[in-house]
Amino acid sequence: MTLLLIAPIAAPALAAGGYAALGWRRATAWLGAAAAAALLGSAVALAALAVDRPQTGLGGLLRADALSAFMLIVIGAVALLAMLASPGYLAAEQAAGHTTARDMRRYGLLTQGFVAAMAAAVLAASLGMLWVAIEATTILTAFLVGHRRTRNATEAAWKYVVICSTGIALAFLGIVLLHFAARHAHVPSSGSLDWTQLTAHAENLDPGVTRIAAALLILGFGAKAGLAPLHAWLPDAHSQAPAPVSALMSGVLLSVAFYAVLRVKAITDIALGTGLARALLLTIALSTLAIAAALLLGQRDYKRMLAYSSIEHMGLLALGTAIGSRLAITAVLLHILGHGLAKSVAFLASGHIHQAVGGSRIDAVRGLAARAPLVAGGFGAAVLALLGFPPFGLFASEIGIFRAGFAEGFGWAVGAALLLLLVITAALAARTAGMLLGAPRTGPGAATFPVRQPRAGAAALVLGLVACAVIGTTIGPLHTLLDHAAAALGTH
Repeated sequence: MTLLLIAPIAAPALAAGGYAALGWRRATAWLGAAAAAALLGSAVALAALAVDRPQTGLGGLLRADALSAFMLIVIGAVALLAMLASPGYLAAEQAAGHTTARDMRRYGLLTQGFVAAMAAAVLAASLGMLWVAIEATTILTAFLVGHRRTRNATEAAWKYVVICSTGIALAFLGIVLLHFAARHAHVPSSGSLDWTQLTAHAENLDPGVTRIAAALLILGFGAKAGLAPLHAWLPDAHSQAPAPVSALMSGVLLSVAFYAVLRVKAITDIALGTGLARALLLTIALSTLAIAAALLLGQRDYKRMLAYSSIEHMGLLALGTAIGSRLAITAVLLHILGHGLAKSVAFLASGHIHQAVGGSRIDAVRGLAARAPLVAGGFGAAVLALLGFPPFGLFASEIGIFRAGFAEGFGWAVGAALLLLLVITAALAARTAGMLLGAPRTGPGAATFPVRQPRAGAAALVLGLVACAVIGTTIGPLHTLLDHAAAALGTH
């Protein structure tokens, strides 16, 4: 069992070692995809074993329950799509003179370290280890955001580091206070930050200290998840990073940070009741949705447009978590998977568009459907999925969140969210339609389509969309896993 728990971290770590030793070349280009496939396979195996009974290993440092296993599946699925697209993307960047062999070697090393850190975060048995793993993702991805070393990329990397470090510092202070409360509740020092120990002793935690700790932890980890008010790093970082890195950051890193919020809420709901976390998350959710709607209305950059869409979806996750019923949390988890798949496809397709156009301005892209049908189809279908259209998984998850909201007496919050989503849908649909339809632009600055589409990159687009459509029509074996994952968070 220890080997199975270590495998999701070890596979990308070994791939990182391969890139460090051998560099990025034909023989190693697919190490990342192989490591992601191994991570996904071990996540499925863990899900089968941990769905009824949590599994521990490495002296209690690692633990997998149904929620951890589900998050590992999300990480593995998104990482596989991003790593399948990476060789073709980097080859095109190298041909255009935007990256060197040394940059490609560093890219391979950092992306695999990034995936390993995310796997470690969701397998961590304690809040302290989770904090360390999420801080590691900040350090690793900062270099990836600045991969091109342009002025905008460097500025985005620094902004990302400063804002996320502020959030992580708030979370650290919350951890210190929660540790203080745990020790005064006679929790053994060896388990004062352990999830199961904190949950078991939550009723004995000092309410005043725990209240402050909960607010700091939700705000701190919420900053890394792209939630208001510390969301400003996200559009800059996701628009400047290489497309596969943006897919990883938007598709799964935000959700890993939100996983920490889910764990914290499960503890504080027992210690304080549901009132504090619910009020805070409702405020954050509606504020985040309002910010996304306002900024999408005037958006002129398609990569930033996708980034603001990620902020919107994090707001929906916060709304579902605030509602807190079994249906709402199950829908939140399904939304995490659907958003990861759809947003990955959208960012990977945007990478091909960016390489053809040489920029990310929306008005520079016209008639994409006629000039690059596969890229246009992938981008357009991904945006439809993100807007919650059937048959994609986000349609089912959003319906679940809204149904739960009305059932639990939060119709006013759901109504406000629906009005903001209407604005967001109009903005995204109008800009995407302008890119896909109409006469192709000619003259200086026109796109250089057709761009050669690598088979693996095309497969990533198709696989992501097919998987997103499948979970929108039937969740199959995921049903039991989702139910147990929601139960692990104390829902009823």
